[in-house]
Amino acid sequence: MTEPAAVSANGWTYRPPGPVSRAFILSAAFLCGIRGPIGSGKSTACVMKLIRNARAQRRGPDGWIRRRTAIIRNTQPDLKTTTIPTWHQWLPQHLGQWRSHGPPEHRFIDYVNKFDWQVWFIALDRPSDVRKLLSMELSDAWVNEAREIPKPIIDALSGRVGRYPARKDGGCSNPQIILDTNSMDSDHWWYVLAERDTSTPAAREVWESTRHAEEELRAAGILDPGQPLLEFFAQPPGDSPDAENLENLRPGYYAFAKVGKSDDWIRVYIRNEYGFVRDGKPIYDAYSDALHCRPFELLRGVPLSIGLDFGLTPAATIGQQLPNGAWRTRYELVTQRMGVKPFAAELKRFIDEKLPGWAFRNITGDPSGEAMDAHEETVFQILRAAGIDARPAHTNEFSVRVDAVNGAFGRLIDGQPGAIIHPECQMLRKACGGAYAFRRIWLRNMERFADKPDKNQFSHVAEAYQYQLLGAGEGRRVVSARPRTAGSRPRYALT
Repeated sequence: MTEPAAVSANGWTYRPPGPVSRAFILSAAFLCGIRGPIGSGKSTACVMKLIRNARAQRRGPDGWIRRRTAIIRNTQPDLKTTTIPTWHQWLPQHLGQWRSHGPPEHRFIDYVNKFDWQVWFIALDRPSDVRKLLSMELSDAWVNEAREIPKPIIDALSGRVGRYPARKDGGCSNPQIILDTNSMDSDHWWYVLAERDTSTPAAREVWESTRHAEEELRAAGILDPGQPLLEFFAQPPGDSPDAENLENLRPGYYAFAKVGKSDDWIRVYIRNEYGFVRDGKPIYDAYSDALHCRPFELLRGVPLSIGLDFGLTPAATIGQQLPNGAWRTRYELVTQRMGVKPFAAELKRFIDEKLPGWAFRNITGDPSGEAMDAHEETVFQILRAAGIDARPAHTNEFSVRVDAVNGAFGRLIDGQPGAIIHPECQMLRKACGGAYAFRRIWLRNMERFADKPDKNQFSHVAEAYQYQLLGAGEGRRVVSARPRTAGSRPRYALT
């Protein structure tokens, strides 16, 4: 029996290396992704899917088959050293017309069989190429290593595929955006789509709009009854008996790949689990998720502490210090590109909904919030107007803030960690686990680290946590523990 997902061309025949790859190649979903370990053959499966799409394109009124494909990678070096060689492994340069300059292009024209397929290779580190991509009229697109690609690029592509050939020239058969990737963290856009995550307001908004779009497409008969709008596939772990593509790898491939690697690396790149592989020097080096993360409930009668960090992505953490001095942080509120006034309203709503009737020991924020804006208001004035009696921390010196948090993580109190974070505080846990880090830099071929934290989506919640602890007195502990010379005074006015 002929394998329906097999592809033959140029004297070779490709057969999928496993059932997941096979199902991915055969999927007719508009947005179709495959996630797998290194060496699993997922990129080659994408090449075969593009070839199948090109062969399935219907002829236009003039008898010609026309197809136009974009192949996308995050950077030019990655495109040239990884994506293009994978493509040429199956469709070498001497087949058709290869152009390496500009955006690279591979074009296949067969005048006998009236077949014309243009394939453009686009990297996203050149603004001119990004602009060109966002104005292209395409049949389909392959996004290679999709975890490195911003969601707005994927969103924009959905309006670019299916536009070539034009309807007057016969229209496009099976327009698709196909994606492949190694695993990523669970806060990534891929996770939201692949796992149908609705745990955040943003994720619920994505799925609500997707549901409406699917209903509209089905009502119009554009999607066939059995055709999914989105479909995502996950390959088995590379070190499992069900691993795909083993017949094309050297014996012991995955065992060799584990040598010298961290557990996090192995989980992501070999076992195909969602996770975070940290890069850089972790700032909270005393934190261990296995030790410092566990479920708990807040203790009634013990007042709460809130920490706040501001800017364009304000964040808050909420917890309490138990009578024995141990910290328990129960909630986080992390926003994206939100002004202070909407953040204040959102925080007030969150408190009223989650914590009615609780007393507060301190609500402490970054002292930079005392600066006035164009309307001569400070952040703290805006918060107080919203019913949140926040105060600035006594200092924002980086070393004091970090030492306060690491000190809490490093203590044992009654046999328990001095600070515990609830599992639901996913962003804070990732920040503490290494996403909040000193950026790795190279100077004269030597590895060094920046002396300030790398600003990213995790830094704001990490710094809100610092102010939560500082406002309740952890800063006093740090300052008093530092050696003082005779006659010296404390460096900070403590409140």
